[in-house]
Amino acid sequence: MFGVKYAKFEPGSYVFKYKNGALAAEGDGLSFFYYAPSTSIVVVPMGSAEAPFIFSEISSDFQELTVQGQLTYRVIEPKKTSKMLNFAVSSRLRYISEDPQKLSERLTDLAQVAVKGEVKKLTLKQAIVTTDIIANAVFHALAANPMVEALGLEILSSSIAAVKPSPETSKALEAETREEILKQSDMAIFQRRNNAVEQERIIRESELSTEIAVEHKNREIEETRLQTRHLALKKELEMQEERLKFEITKEKKNSDLVDLKVRNEKVLADSKAYSIKAIMKIYQDMPVETLKV
Repeated sequence: MFGVKYAKFEPGSYVFKYKNGALAAEGDGLSFFYYAPSTSIVVVPMGSAEAPFIFSEISSDFQELTVQGQLTYRVIEPKKTSKMLNFAVSSRLRYISEDPQKLSERLTDLAQVAVKGEVKKLTLKQAIVTTDIIANAVFHALAANPMVEALGLEILSSSIAAVKPSPETSKALEAETREEILKQSDMAIFQRRNNAVEQERIIRESELSTEIAVEHKNREIEETRLQTRHLALKKELEMQEERLKFEITKEKKNSDLVDLKVRNEKVLADSKAYSIKAIMKIYQDMPVETLKV
């Protein structure tokens, strides 16, 4: 009524209230009455926002590719943002210009410059498989960009969803990859056969080594057996020699004993003969009559 209105904003919306061109109030989620003819309201959203992008670029090997990704950002200095872009709202609390949408456009423009600078360093194949590197480069490039700071923004994250070549190039890459896979498959089969042959050779060599080792062991056993037998025969021969020496010694002692017995018997016989002879001599000298008696 009479131009007096009431405005209420949710938390996350930083509000600037200007009266007759001078800043009267500012803050997050303000609520107030105002006189519409002399009051201007600027509302800068503070929550995180996303800025999707898709660019067509050329790689270092002059191949066309499409880079698709997304930026996540938020306003951390709303005063700077409100000075760079028009965030004023009407009496119906709607933005009176398209500048709020231009904020994400400016970021995507900066992101495109960063993506272009990174992609031109890479070949097509490298760009396809290094999306994380590209995203990281874009993030650091924007975080250090003076324009981002001037807009009062903070870059929260940068992601690359896909890097795709043109359809013709994609088919060529698929064919090349298919051939490479087939080649690798053939190489794997060849390698597997080679490994099988090598394993068979190793097994055969192991078997031959085992046989040689067994033969060596058998020969050592046979040599040990022969040596043991030789030692046994030698010992037996020594025992036989000892036994023969004992027998010879025994026989020699027996021979000496026999000779001694013979000599003793001869001495005894001679003694008896002498005794008989002496008796017979006595009988010979005696008269016959006496012998008869």
